[in-house]
Amino acid sequence: MKYELKNEFLSVTLTTFGGTFTSIKDRYGIEYLWQGNEQYWKGQAPILFPICGSIRNNYAESLDGNKLSMPRHGLVRHLEFSMVKISDNSITFSIESNETTYQSYPYNFVLYVCYTLKDNQILTEYIIENTGSKKMPFFIGAHPAFNCPIMPNETYEDYYLEFDKEETIKIPTPIKSSGLIDFDNRIDLIEKSKYLTLTYDLFTVDSLIFDSIQSRKVSLKSKKNAYDITLEFPKFPYLVLWTSTNHGPFIAIEPWSGLSTGNDEDDIFEHKRNSQFILPLQKILMQYYITLNHLKKG
Repeated sequence: MKYELKNEFLSVTLTTFGGTFTSIKDRYGIEYLWQGNEQYWKGQAPILFPICGSIRNNYAESLDGNKLSMPRHGLVRHLEFSMVKISDNSITFSIESNETTYQSYPYNFVLYVCYTLKDNQILTEYIIENTGSKKMPFFIGAHPAFNCPIMPNETYEDYYLEFDKEETIKIPTPIKSSGLIDFDNRIDLIEKSKYLTLTYDLFTVDSLIFDSIQSRKVSLKSKKNAYDITLEFPKFPYLVLWTSTNHGPFIAIEPWSGLSTGNDEDDIFEHKRNSQFILPLQKILMQYYITLNHLKKG
């Protein structure tokens, strides 16, 4: 089931399948969200839960001996959510654990996803509730992909990313065959700069993993027009950038709370970098914002 939220600046379409976006248009009808294409990548903006990326051989164990078995990016991105409530500017979806999810991830949970429009900005809120009787380890991430180029008379190389802080970044190397990360082998990517020019050569191996980023805002900008997008991720420690290796006309800008298992990590789920926990009957809130900057009020 699809729903639309609309105001004087934005028109956003969302679906209960995966509980996510299917369209983000400005008031001029320009589409910003990647529309999916099997030639490159059929996804659009999946929700990653309860893992981001991959665990070794799709398998891990918890400290108390529970077995976890999950494909890349977890369990919910291909599941049907329920629509909980809707208003003129906001909608909330939810999904609950069930017998099938419990076989892979032996915890009881409810995941709420709330989308709210405010002027030229979209707020996405993830509320993770532990409905069980034991402490629940988890990770969560967003995977929105944006058209790049946005306008038909541009190329991928006309675009660049601008960070809100000057960065010096050496990224770890993704191991494409396994989906894991080699943290001992790093590549110099940014040296005392707020800018990263996009080229397809950046993604020859796979995604770019920012595991030491200082910025909490990043903007996708064009050298040829003023149609730019800012993604703000105040509490997410990691940022991942990705496009398909066959020159997909999109860029995924992904705030994650965790990463794929590293070459320096064992298979205990709680030992993974930045592993978070929710106590029984408690909740955790994570948020990120998408802003279309050219749509100024007034």
